[in-house]
Amino acid sequence: MSLISVSNLTFCYEGSYDNIFENVSFQIDTDWKLGFIGRNGRGKTTFLNLLLGRYEYRGSISAGVNFEYFPYAVDDKSQLTIDVVDSVGGNFQLWEVQRELSKLDVSEDVLYRPFETLSNGEQTKVLLAALFLKENSFLLIDEPTNHLDVEARELVAEYLNSKKGFILVSHDRAFLDSCVDHILSINRANIEVQSGNFSTWYYNKQLKDSFELKTNQKLKKEIKRLEGAARQRADWSYKVEATKIGNHVYDRGYVGHLAAKMMKRSKAIERRQKNMIEEKSKLLKNIEKAEPLKIATAAHHAGRLVELKDVSLFYGTRKVCENVSFTIEQGDRIALWGRNGSGKSSIIKLICGEKIDYTGDFYKAANLKISYVPQDTSFLKGSLNDYAERNNIDISLFLAILRKLDFERVQFEKDMSDFSAGQKKKVLIARSLCENANLFVWDEPLNYIDILSRMQIEELLTEYRPTILFVEHDISFCENIATKIVRLQA
Repeated sequence: MSLISVSNLTFCYEGSYDNIFENVSFQIDTDWKLGFIGRNGRGKTTFLNLLLGRYEYRGSISAGVNFEYFPYAVDDKSQLTIDVVDSVGGNFQLWEVQRELSKLDVSEDVLYRPFETLSNGEQTKVLLAALFLKENSFLLIDEPTNHLDVEARELVAEYLNSKKGFILVSHDRAFLDSCVDHILSINRANIEVQSGNFSTWYYNKQLKDSFELKTNQKLKKEIKRLEGAARQRADWSYKVEATKIGNHVYDRGYVGHLAAKMMKRSKAIERRQKNMIEEKSKLLKNIEKAEPLKIATAAHHAGRLVELKDVSLFYGTRKVCENVSFTIEQGDRIALWGRNGSGKSSIIKLICGEKIDYTGDFYKAANLKISYVPQDTSFLKGSLNDYAERNNIDISLFLAILRKLDFERVQFEKDMSDFSAGQKKKVLIARSLCENANLFVWDEPLNYIDILSRMQIEELLTEYRPTILFVEHDISFCENIATKIVRLQA
């Protein structure tokens, strides 16, 4: 056991005037399983890069361990997987690698296949296994779940729970609850470390926020009352002092004393008021603003919007999936589940109008307006204004939604290529929420999106109940949103 100590850490990117971190100090134990959370753009990946020594900063970071970053960069993916494992640099035996892969339900024959032929999920598992075998290492695991289906997430969570000594960046609530024992949170005003899993952290945050909001309301009322009392006593003292001038004043000393006494009380009230204002200013700094979202939906004349009966999809001679049957009716919120490679995205592309060879019966209602959110965000470049104009959406509404999703106004002036992965995904979600559609089709919409924004989107879909078909591996989101689940066989 040793400590990682961060003291007075201050950092900002070159050319920027805004600090990402300012005088941040905390300690973490290298035996902890630490979940790392915070809204998109707050600096989670930046902090991991600071630990790795990739940026210059003020303050100090001291540690008695070596930091290892996941995902590990594989330069030549055509080489055999066993050579990739060796390149990680660990001094370990083959049987140790085989043992770790067995825990992750990965066949050892993947070691003798080119790394590029492995699925994204298999690559994730192989690299995690290799990195955990390195001695005296502390892993910095940056969003490992983005390429994992539901079953794989459960397996990797169980694997991580058996380990110790890592920081895990993840926005999947169920995943965090399954494998961490501490939470490191980047808040609006500070960074905090707390014992427990995500649910424990969130419960405590709700209690603290509720207490601060109530205290804030009490202080506001008391400050307002004191302001009135101070004005009233000051007015009285001036009026009493004025009576010394003129006739019929028999004891001007007494009157002056009375006026001074009233003024003294007025000053005391003002001091109390100032103390309360200072106390009030310490509140609410870490309360996250998650304003309700709205969605533009349009009713369709048909109750049945899409239907697949025994549909099989093909790319050339390769069959992607077979005998898929389900119906989308107005008001349905359907989660499309299946292992990676089971054809989920292909079915979505078929529904959205792409030319894909298929057999079976496929029906789509006439004049159906579909709002599609793809997995990929790499095409997002240029300004938000130009993007809104190209997609024929209202720019004011578009930017208002992004503000509610925790975009700072300064982001509006940036090129979208400079956005974080989570911010890019929010751009796609915001665009979709502006579109007046009959059916919303979202393909893994929550990848990289922070937990509080996920909750906002959940509340939106629960309140407005749009017709939606979505692929998502966040089990908490699916359980809260889906009215139906369609499972595809691999």
